[in-house]
Amino acid sequence: MIQTRDTQYFEHLLDKHRLKKTAPRLRVLSMMSSRNTATSQPDLENLMHDIDRVTLYRILSAFEEKGIIHKVFDLNGTANYALCSSNCTEHHHHDEHLHFNCVQCKNVYCLNDMNLPAINLPAGFEPQGFTIYANGLCPKCSKKAVKK
Repeated sequence: MIQTRDTQYFEHLLDKHRLKKTAPRLRVLSMMSSRNTATSQPDLENLMHDIDRVTLYRILSAFEEKGIIHKVFDLNGTANYALCSSNCTEHHHHDEHLHFNCVQCKNVYCLNDMNLPAINLPAGFEPQGFTIYANGLCPKCSKKAVKK
């Protein structure tokens, strides 16, 4: 098997987070990195028939706990997962970016490059993170709507 730069990166990522380099873990990382949207466990199950539901659940749980992926909810309340930035750790996720839910195709996008407003909480509140959602049409669905 030829090792790609991605495979080497994923192996390094698993080493960094003290996780065993197993074929299912490497496949999940590869699948998630190939997508431009957050992905639910049921969608991953449909794409990866050779990994059973329990194994996939355990992989996603371990990845979230270690700061490799973060969870974001879609319009139906379903958990979706996306790769974290390289500065996320086991103790703190840095997923404070805009999560965009497309109302047409139902995809969830992590918009990492958006400038977000400062959040000033009242005295006594200690934030440990925050999530900001926006709803609307993604570029692909916007183009389809204009053509109609």
